[in-house]
Amino acid sequence: MKITALALAAISILQLAAARPYGERHAHARDLALDKRETVVVWVDQYGNVIDPPSSVPTAPGPPPPPAPTPSQPPAPGSNPRTDSGITYSPYHADHTCKSQDEVNSDIGKISGYSFIRLYGVDCDQVTKVLNAAKPKGIKVFAGIFDIAQVDAQVQTLIAAAKDSWDFIHTVSVGNELVNFGADPGAVIAAVNSARGQLRAAQYNGPVVTVDTFVALINHPELCQASDYAAANCHAFFAGVDAATAGSYVAEQAAAVSKACGGKKTIITETGWPHQGNDKNGNATPSPSDQQAAITSLKNAFSSNPGNLVLFTAFDDMWKTDNSPATFGAEKFWGILT
Repeated sequence: MKITALALAAISILQLAAARPYGERHAHARDLALDKRETVVVWVDQYGNVIDPPSSVPTAPGPPPPPAPTPSQPPAPGSNPRTDSGITYSPYHADHTCKSQDEVNSDIGKISGYSFIRLYGVDCDQVTKVLNAAKPKGIKVFAGIFDIAQVDAQVQTLIAAAKDSWDFIHTVSVGNELVNFGADPGAVIAAVNSARGQLRAAQYNGPVVTVDTFVALINHPELCQASDYAAANCHAFFAGVDAATAGSYVAEQAAAVSKACGGKKTIITETGWPHQGNDKNGNATPSPSDQQAAITSLKNAFSSNPGNLVLFTAFDDMWKTDNSPATFGAEKFWGILT
């Protein structure tokens, strides 16, 4: 073959092992571009001397490979992949004594898939303990004032516990089912207004409500008007319906509360199903399978607005007692995570 032009020599990566031990220097391939009629490659060493080509000729480097896809980032430490639903929690032992911070930490550590935890009172330093455990997980606290006869003192206890964590307070409730158990609606409304005024002065600007049964709210829509949203407890189990229809039943009652309250936003602040009890209530059976069916039904019914649902409750409340046949021997056994 006749070479007509030598344009370029590219140095190969062939190691001249015999002449240069330990690979200190390398022979390089140099591509020779000829005229347009033919091309040839000649191999030379670093001094320009022609050498035999290597047995394996390295190819010219091509374009760099595309960057590897960025792996999806794992959840940040303490993050809480979840829906917007809430769940209730009470920090008491079976003998009514208070759980320690370590015990609350352990309990809250078992709660996942919820964006807030509902409490009922300020005793046992529970607001501080639950905030300490929930904040690292990104879970908010729905705080509660239980005794309206001590509303001012309990609000101040809440403020002292949460004043540096208002962003983690979902709602403050004042009273739980008080009118349902015979309290004067006017007294409940006065307590709500007093609590709201003190909380606003302490820079809390979130919702303040009173929680009552859906029946009490429908019969006393003034409770809704005093609240920043309608907060209703509703348990399909006590209506005697089948567990599989619990969600549709509760959703219907939520719609009825909203209608009675002039279209106000309504959150079901307590609903669930017992996994154990002494008796059936009509078609409602307290059993693990029925509890699972009811919780699935509730979540499905509120899937478009999961933040309007608070499930009852995280763990069994062994400190409670069945004081009436109307609880069907199930008062202790509503824990979903037990």
